[in-house]
Amino acid sequence: MQTLIVLFRLKAGTDATAYEAWARATDLPVVRQLPSVDGFDLFRTAGLFGSGGKAPYDYVEMIGIRDIAGFRGDVATETMRRVAAEFRQFADNPVFMLTDRISQGEP
Repeated sequence: MQTLIVLFRLKAGTDATAYEAWARATDLPVVRQLPSVDGFDLFRTAGLFGSGGKAPYDYVEMIGIRDIAGFRGDVATETMRRVAAEFRQFADNPVFMLTDRISQGEP
């Protein structure tokens, strides 16, 4: 399984409450229902650990992908193109990183 990690800030002037309401109502449920997706979690950053500074990103998305070829097909659908266009209205220059898990739950 691979994980797509998305890091982003909201565009200037964007209301975080509006973004989070949209994410809960649209983004999370639609993406979680894709056949190629194993899970989707959204995190709001709280700051930099140990320094009290502001994190370089406002949000982090983690999408578990069970089938990358299937995922590419799933995100090409009309529904996902609409969701992606709506996401781009909120997110300022998001970074999409495809990752491979090295370990899980090991000491």
